[in-house]
Amino acid sequence: MSRSSRPRRLTAGLAAAALALTTLGAATAHAVPSSDSSAAATPGPLMNYVVNTKATPGHVRKVEEAVEAAGGTVLSSYDQLGVVVAQSTNPDFRTAVRAGHNGREVQSVGATSTAAVSEGPAGAGTASAAGLKAVDETQATPVLDPREGEQWDMVQIKADQAHQITDGSRHVLVGINDSGVDDTHPDLAPNFDAQDSVNCVNNGVPNTTPGAWRPTTSSHGTHVAGTVAAARNGVGIVGVAPGVRIASVKVVNDDGFIYPEYSICGIVWAAEHHMDVTNHSYFIDPFEFWCMDNGDQGAVQEAVRRAYEWAADRGTLSVAAAGNSNYDLANKTTDNGSPNDTTPVPRQINNNCLDMPTELPGVITVASTTQAGARSSFSNFGLNKIDVAAPGSSILSTLPGGKWGLMSGTSMASPHVTGVAALLKSVHPWWGPRELESALRKEANDTACPATPDARCTGTTANNSFFGEGIADALDAVHR
Repeated sequence: MSRSSRPRRLTAGLAAAALALTTLGAATAHAVPSSDSSAAATPGPLMNYVVNTKATPGHVRKVEEAVEAAGGTVLSSYDQLGVVVAQSTNPDFRTAVRAGHNGREVQSVGATSTAAVSEGPAGAGTASAAGLKAVDETQATPVLDPREGEQWDMVQIKADQAHQITDGSRHVLVGINDSGVDDTHPDLAPNFDAQDSVNCVNNGVPNTTPGAWRPTTSSHGTHVAGTVAAARNGVGIVGVAPGVRIASVKVVNDDGFIYPEYSICGIVWAAEHHMDVTNHSYFIDPFEFWCMDNGDQGAVQEAVRRAYEWAADRGTLSVAAAGNSNYDLANKTTDNGSPNDTTPVPRQINNNCLDMPTELPGVITVASTTQAGARSSFSNFGLNKIDVAAPGSSILSTLPGGKWGLMSGTSMASPHVTGVAALLKSVHPWWGPRELESALRKEANDTACPATPDARCTGTTANNSFFGEGIADALDAVHR
């Protein structure tokens, strides 16, 4: 989803659930108990934090001890990242975690939200929510009959022609990092991998309870999943890569938020479970743009960057929605909507402030097009920020409960490119993220700026701020 389709806040807008302490070699999460000490006499609101240190087991262990000495609880630890996710009611936690004997091991520390933790203390379960914020830019009345012939989006990216060559390989696994996937949907069940699915939204600690990965309040993730890999089974629609497998990595909570600990949990889980490609149709809350400062935002930006870089090194390519704010990502000036979990405070920003995960190094940033091949009015843009473009306006795909319907947003554009990447991986199984990224750029069809001059569209036909290196081309992908 998005902010438009929210997941993009999901990115058309969206967000998830869970990781714990990992050992260096296996990168397997495990919970860490906290001490009974408390550094604050008067408790403050329950908050989650990222604490960054050097990426070694010894340094991480010392930071865990510093967290406990500061009155905190360790939620998850990632030896391979040098990141500890902690929880505390100590209002002075940022200072206290640096103050003790092991505080010198702390490189940076930052709160992951501006509102108190909604899911409650670690181990208390997930609190129910009153309801999901409006997340979809457009959602038509669901239709119950097969409408593959109306999938103009597949024609635009030549997926219909690519399917004459291949539907993709069962050896390829795609992570749908989103609001959950309805694995009982007849168009998704044939390709669904329950064993590798997870819920990351309870303080960023993985929950593998069967069905925990399913949606509770949002149809966003199910819609995204159908675009990637709805099965060729004579029912409903067909995805870009109908022969690959998909797993649900739930990173959006019932309030529609994707906090940093959820996203970190989700991308590490995906890499640990050998997912070849992951789709991220959201931006990480509560800041649309996380700035490189010496406080909360800088610490979070660093922790998230480490997670996505580590996943890429493990062989997982991340594809993300560019966002639905009609914003020039190459020329940032203001942010009027952050933080979105409490009271937004308009502020001046610059290009060191990142929309995450889409602006992280190595992540494929996808803009949205209309049926006519124009830039969707809501789509973010930016020279050398957009990698490629794909259909995102009024896209027909799967909805929970065995239904189908239309949604719009860069959240809908991103899964088209994820599907193309899955086809590329199918025909070139030895390729890693860097090779896939290069091929996605090369196979895209050059798309010029509008004939009617638009000063916002800068660059050349081969690479411009609206379409990047062009509209994704599935046929060229399978011919490579």
